[in-house]
Amino acid sequence: MAACREVDPEIFFPISATSAALGQVHEAQAICARCPVVADCLQWALRTGQGYGMWGGTTPRRTARPTDDRTPAAAEPVR
Repeated sequence: MAACREVDPEIFFPISATSAALGQVHEAQAICARCPVVADCLQWALRTGQGYGMWGGTTPRRTARPTDDRTPAAAEPVR
């Protein structure tokens, strides 16, 4: 079972990745870090073109949906 199922989904959609929302980003990543399906989550998000939110422990970097056959780039983890 995904670790996020018992959590308010809003935590995975912070308003930014800047200092104002950094606590929320880290909290969401902590949930993803203990999730048994984190890799599947990221792969699903990339496959379906999810451009918003945190998926598979990544940052909420917003990426444009591709207009060709390219797979969207994975968001970079917060360090």
